[in-house]
Amino acid sequence: MLEIGTKAPSFALKDQNGTVHALEQYRGKKVILYFYPKDNTSGCTKEACSFADRYPQITEKGAVVLGVSKDSEASHKKFEEKNNLPFTLLSDPDAEVIQAYDVWVDKNMYGRKYKGIERSTYLIDENGIIIKAYQKVKPANHTDDVLKDLD
Repeated sequence: MLEIGTKAPSFALKDQNGTVHALEQYRGKKVILYFYPKDNTSGCTKEACSFADRYPQITEKGAVVLGVSKDSEASHKKFEEKNNLPFTLLSDPDAEVIQAYDVWVDKNMYGRKYKGIERSTYLIDENGIIIKAYQKVKPANHTDDVLKDLD
């Protein structure tokens, strides 16, 4: 995980509509930058829907939500539409931003070792500084933790 108090790595990635989003365009707002393994899987759907359910409270606190995975823009679009997600999903097919945020890790499933995204979230302040890092996130209560930390 990246250090709290350090400048968040900049990025420019396309969203589910093909629009490029750069971290710099969110100056003046807090950014909830969450990394998740795959669209339409149970844990990732639960996490995304939890952010969607709490989105009005998040925006009231002056924050935006940006979800990042390696999935394509088209996959993100289907995921957004299927779950009525009101926030931006960014596509990082080459895992450049995923690696920059230190969430591309060794994983092990049923004895098979592989590289993948560790479900993680960074809370970035209005000046682009990391103020909180959440590692190995559990989708069930994660959004509540982030909401508390927005105060």
